[in-house]
Amino acid sequence: MENKRIPFLDLQRVNDSFEPELSEAIGRVVRSGWYLRGEALRRFERDYAGYCGTDYCVGVGSGLDALTLIFLAYRQMGLMQEGDEVIVPANTFIATILAVERAGLKPVLCEPSSRTCNLEAEDVEELIGPRTRALLPVHLYGRVADMDGLMELARNYGLKLVEDAAQAHGAMYTHSDGTLARVGALADAAAFSFYPAKNLGALSDGGAVTTDDEELADTVRALANYGSAEKYVHIYKGINSRLDEIQAAVLDLKLARLDEDNERRRRIAGRYLRGIDPARVGVRIDLPAMQNHVFHIFPLFTPLRNQLQEHLHACGVATQIHYPIPPHCQQAFQFEYGSLSLPLTERLHREELSLPIFPQLTNEEVQRVIDAVNSFGVC
Repeated sequence: MENKRIPFLDLQRVNDSFEPELSEAIGRVVRSGWYLRGEALRRFERDYAGYCGTDYCVGVGSGLDALTLIFLAYRQMGLMQEGDEVIVPANTFIATILAVERAGLKPVLCEPSSRTCNLEAEDVEELIGPRTRALLPVHLYGRVADMDGLMELARNYGLKLVEDAAQAHGAMYTHSDGTLARVGALADAAAFSFYPAKNLGALSDGGAVTTDDEELADTVRALANYGSAEKYVHIYKGINSRLDEIQAAVLDLKLARLDEDNERRRRIAGRYLRGIDPARVGVRIDLPAMQNHVFHIFPLFTPLRNQLQEHLHACGVATQIHYPIPPHCQQAFQFEYGSLSLPLTERLHREELSLPIFPQLTNEEVQRVIDAVNSFGVC
């Protein structure tokens, strides 16, 4: 066992930890003969809305679709028009920006905080203009953005506030008055991804929108079902984006253990924080408040990122980079952003390296990761 490679993520181990209940839940759906828009979906939507603390949850086909449908719904509701602007973090995964563009809106890229890697209100305010209609913070790595500051901005400027919560299932936020609220209920609407690698992951793609806005929820639900709220009656030009019954059943089962699994992620992160010697190894570990973090990703930052990754690979530790190329430098966006310079974003993407942190890692594996990082540049 000592020489066995430590994976960045082992989905087989993750899903095995839910057996035999996982296979039983799938089997019940298969035997039911009902595979879309059925009881399993209704149950999950009810349970996830209750978990997040919102009135509504709408299951959809992916996290990208969830974000896109929110903005398409706002356009359908007459609150936004083609070409209106949405301020987004420049260092996000490309799906955040794709969703805004798919809805016919214009993403405005904002440099993040160098400490949290998330949007900060003072940086966002500088970019608000006459066509700004929404702010779209991303709770990157499972860290909750500065929501109090962004909420105040949204109120002062009459903007919609939408959470990209694709990496932050279960994260809590402590408001300035000391009250707690969960991600998904911190804005006008939130979008989640249930991609298998997420803290709450399905066995395929999946996503959801959470909100307290009944009109928004109804519009998203209809848009995601070919624009139809009643069979063969189409009130919008919609799309096909539905969370199927098997994925809903799997997610409902896993939801019951989400807080426990997130706590295990925090314990692993705590061991990394106590065990890794940043000064000796030459890495930065920028960490916001522990209680507001569900550690979807545990990132290190170093100018020697590629060398460190090669070293860890040689030590039998798999890592990933989130993300190697910033969105504005991608070929897909060369027309919109080809001449844009965002030095902080570019540095973060150049230096980031993610360590393994899924709940089924053993303490022995965690210690091996720590030892491998601490041996960088020594042996």
